[in-house]
Amino acid sequence: MRKRQLGKSDLFVSEIGLGCMSLPTSQQDSNTLIQSAIDNGINYFDTADLYNNGENEKVVGNALRDNRKDIILATKVGNRLKESGEGWSWDPSKKWITSAIHESLKRLQTDYIDMYQLHGGTMEDDVDEVIDAMDSLKKEGLIREYGISSIRPTVIDRFLKKSNAVSVMMQYSLLDRRPEEWFSLLEENDASLLSRGTLAKGLLTADGLNRTNKTDEYLSYSNAELAAVIRQLQALDTPMTSVALLYVLQQKVTGSTVIGASSVEQLLESIKAYNQPVSDDVLLRAREITKQDVYGEHWV
Repeated sequence: MRKRQLGKSDLFVSEIGLGCMSLPTSQQDSNTLIQSAIDNGINYFDTADLYNNGENEKVVGNALRDNRKDIILATKVGNRLKESGEGWSWDPSKKWITSAIHESLKRLQTDYIDMYQLHGGTMEDDVDEVIDAMDSLKKEGLIREYGISSIRPTVIDRFLKKSNAVSVMMQYSLLDRRPEEWFSLLEENDASLLSRGTLAKGLLTADGLNRTNKTDEYLSYSNAELAAVIRQLQALDTPMTSVALLYVLQQKVTGSTVIGASSVEQLLESIKAYNQPVSDDVLLRAREITKQDVYGEHWV
């Protein structure tokens, strides 16, 4: 599998990354799935301290401990679980970040995180404090690089311009092209896109029409508009999952498209789609079929 440089860092990530949130809760099943990902060239694995109240990090850590030196491990911070175990609060303070990372390191069974991401953010945050925390962790050798996972343009803009962040994780797909308006910002600040939601909750797969029938609307698409678009994409005579993945990967700002998988079969289907050639004409036609929306909210 091809790899790409993440921003201005010395991290090279596989074009397909594995988003670990939907891993099986069974350690054995997760071990099998993650080993299959490694066997197929995936080296980027993305989790968060919030997922399953930290249990996801434990599963990922157990599954990856024998391959640690060969993979790029990413996790996130900022959402603080309540002591009751029910819900969480937003805490981007340096005190919390420098405390939370040690818990993540324990759960992940590692001495360092390759990519540490702020898991959200608002314009009310003390961004200088956040950046100071990240830079301090980097100097200590606890993280190699850092970035932000957000869909708020103003938050991303401020964070990139003030920091040495090398990545931005955003929901991006053929059905959600809002981030395209901001690609120049990422390029200007030497940051790469980590794309999530590339298959739009399965709408951009062979099962797209069936899923459409169970979906009232998707972002600015009404059910009727969505069905029409899915039919047009299916008529391109190229597997829709392949079109969806390669559309995101054709963007030069993209570092990796991070897909979820809950079974080996699901993972292998995505890898097969990734390896399917898609012509430039098909990608251009897919672009013409879909909307170029922009963010009308999420500004603070």
